[in-house]
Amino acid sequence: MSALFKYLMKFLAVWIFLLVLVFPGCSSEPTTQHAEQLEKSPSSFKTPTAAIDISLVTEKTRQVYQRYCAQCHGEGGHGDGINAPYLVVPPRDHTKADYIETRSDQQLFDAIKFGGLAVGRAPCMPAWGHTFKDKMIHSLVSYIRELCECEDF
Repeated sequence: MSALFKYLMKFLAVWIFLLVLVFPGCSSEPTTQHAEQLEKSPSSFKTPTAAIDISLVTEKTRQVYQRYCAQCHGEGGHGDGINAPYLVVPPRDHTKADYIETRSDQQLFDAIKFGGLAVGRAPCMPAWGHTFKDKMIHSLVSYIRELCECEDF
């Protein structure tokens, strides 16, 4: 056999292998499981509606913010974190009242818990509900309110 024939056979074998791997995942209809997940929206999730209390903010809350949120939102919440320049949608500046004052505590809670895309915002904002308990998310909302240069909330 010629070297060209061997090369073509290897090339064809690789393509067949890749097609066998890819095509089973390309069904045109979502499965029942996927359809159920698509039907869920943040409004269908049960979220606690406890009033936000600034006294909830603890040193642990500040540490969590610095570890998880500051990467994008910055240490002081100005939207200037280390990852900010690389994001398609710039992170929110938590110190600016023009946006933070227009959001209820529940909206901020949902954005943190379910992620930006789930609440119709930036898809770059990850969902943290699997990482933090609701109490910590409430505390983070309080901390964001603390960072904000808002009139009164």
